[in-house]
Amino acid sequence: MQSIKLNSTITCPNCAHIKQETMPTNACQWFYECEACKSVLKPLKGDCCVYCSYGTVKCPPIQAGQNCCSN
Repeated sequence: MQSIKLNSTITCPNCAHIKQETMPTNACQWFYECEACKSVLKPLKGDCCVYCSYGTVKCPPIQAGQNCCSN
């Protein structure tokens, strides 16, 4: 069984700012404010959270093979 990774690096699509974040395990994150340009990121169509859209690692529920909160 593969272990769940809790760290993901988010890249802002507007300014390319990169930041490593720790993903929550008890909730989905539907919004993320870029600390550089202050853009508020939302999941892309078909993704359940900002980590699935802009992160290097999918959110914990998706990694575990489950549906995410918004599905």
